[in-house]
Amino acid sequence: MPGSSSSLVRLHKVLAEAGIGSRRKCEEIIQEGRVEVDGEFVTELGTSVDPAKQEIMVDGQRIRVRRKQYFILNKPVGVVSTNFDQAGRTRVIDLVPQDERLFTIGRLDRQSEGLIIITNDGELANHLAHPRYGVPKTYHVEVAGSVSVEEIKMIQSGVYIAEGFVKAESCRLKQKRGKSSILEIVLREGKNREIRRLLAKVGHKVLRLKRISIGPLKLGDVPAGSFRELKPSEVKALREASEAGSAKGAPKRKPAGRRTTGTSPGKTTVKKGGTTFRGGKKKKTKQKTGQSPTVNESRRGQGRAVKQKQASKKKQMRRK
Repeated sequence: MPGSSSSLVRLHKVLAEAGIGSRRKCEEIIQEGRVEVDGEFVTELGTSVDPAKQEIMVDGQRIRVRRKQYFILNKPVGVVSTNFDQAGRTRVIDLVPQDERLFTIGRLDRQSEGLIIITNDGELANHLAHPRYGVPKTYHVEVAGSVSVEEIKMIQSGVYIAEGFVKAESCRLKQKRGKSSILEIVLREGKNREIRRLLAKVGHKVLRLKRISIGPLKLGDVPAGSFRELKPSEVKALREASEAGSAKGAPKRKPAGRRTTGTSPGKTTVKKGGTTFRGGKKKKTKQKTGQSPTVNESRRGQGRAVKQKQASKKKQMRRK
C-alpha cells in the first residue's frame, strides 16, 4: 500500500531520478504502458507513489531507487567547487567518498572557504541556488583597511559590475583588527566572485572570505575539509526556506486585454479604430486635427482629388 501523503512522489519524477530518462521521456514511457506499480500497469501521468515501499518496474525490470543524500562540508582554501576540473585539482566532491552521483550547492571560488551543501537532490539544489528563490547566504569577510559607515551603505545600496547591478541584502561591521576589518555580508543571489568584486568597487581588497550559512543551515563546528550528513530536520528546514522564497515569486502579470478609457461608473468605453463602442452602442467619432486618417478616409480623400482634377481639365477644354 502507498505511504503517507508526505512520502508520495510523482511517478515520472521517481523514474527520472532512477536514471530512466528525462522527466518528459518518463512521461512518454508511462503513457506507453511500460510501467508497473505493485504488479499493475499504470498509464496515468498524475500517479503518485511511495518509492520506498512500492515495487516499480519498467519493461519488466525493477528500478533502483536512489536514496537522497545530503551533506554539509567545510570547504578549505585551494579546493575547487566544480565537478569537472581540467587541471586535475582537488574537488569538493572528492572529499565525500560516495558511489552516488553528487553535486554541490552554492559554489565558492578556489580562494574562498566555508559551507557547501553536497547532494543528489536536483530539485532542492535548484531551489537553494537559483536567485529566483532568494535563499539568503551569509559570509564573514575580512578586508584590508577600515570600512566606513558610508562604504557599508554603498555595499547595501549596490554598484554596477560587468554582469549588471549587485548589492548586499545586508552588511555590518563585525570586528576591527588593526589594519583590517571583518564584515558580515548577506546575499540573496550570487554572481561569479560577487563579494570580491563588490568590495573592490568600494575600495577594499578581500583577505579572507568564508560562508557560514545557507538559509537556516549553519556551518557550526565542522572542521575544514570535513563533512557530515544532514539531519532530516535540517533538510526539512532547507526545503521550507526555499519554498518560502518561491511563494514570494515574481509579481503576477496582468492579462492582456483591450485598451479602455475612464467613463462614468458601470460604463466602459472601448476604442477600436475610429469607432467608439459605449455601453454596447456604436458611435462614430470625428477625426481630430493632427491624427493619421483611417483607410476609408484616405480613399475618400483620393476620390475627391481625382474628381477635382477631372473638373479642372474640362474647364480648360471649354476655354480652348
